[in-house]
Amino acid sequence: MPPEIEVITYSGVKCYLIKTANGFILIDTGFTKNRSDIERRLVNAGCQSGNLKLILITHGDLDHTGNAAYLRGKFGAKIAMHEGDSGMVEQGDMLWNRRVKAYIKVIGKILGSLPGAGLNKKNRFYPDLYISDGWSLTEYGLEAKVIYLPGHSEGSIGILTANGDLFCGDLFINKKKPCFRDVYNYLEAARASVEKLKLLDVKRVYPGHGKSFSWKEYLRDYE
Repeated sequence: MPPEIEVITYSGVKCYLIKTANGFILIDTGFTKNRSDIERRLVNAGCQSGNLKLILITHGDLDHTGNAAYLRGKFGAKIAMHEGDSGMVEQGDMLWNRRVKAYIKVIGKILGSLPGAGLNKKNRFYPDLYISDGWSLTEYGLEAKVIYLPGHSEGSIGILTANGDLFCGDLFINKKKPCFRDVYNYLEAARASVEKLKLLDVKRVYPGHGKSFSWKEYLRDYE
């Protein structure tokens, strides 16, 4: 039976709450400014201390990681992400591993430290688990595995379920049509990630921004 997926959308960011036989898994956590709304959605879905088993971070940007530390404390969940983006959440630096000019990195670090920023010191964290390509979620009650999908960032991952649902983070965005999102000079890596997905049994893609789309139709219309 396919897992139950609840889509949580605030400020244009998609988070995905998956109900499993063992409890819940949350993919990404949204902006800090939407914290109370996201927390309320989790509670209304049945999340409580102890049954939110895992918070999966697809990449280190603040719109996907802003509430991770808070929700870990609230529900007792473990946070898992790829080590390639570790400095983004540990230092609050969204440009930590990105190929941009030095002065832009300095500006990014200053903005990230401001009181209203998503990953100021209060919201930074160290993940409980560093996960890599092929990592299984079976012990958390979900027949799925991690797919390493660099492109938007060096440590971007996706989660592919046994029935073909792919949660791709920001490898793709789908506002008007599916396309790459801000690959920061990692265009070759993004293209390689798409080629990798072509070899897998992907049926439907759930991006971090925009509507889900059929993988078969994407390949037909845009590749």
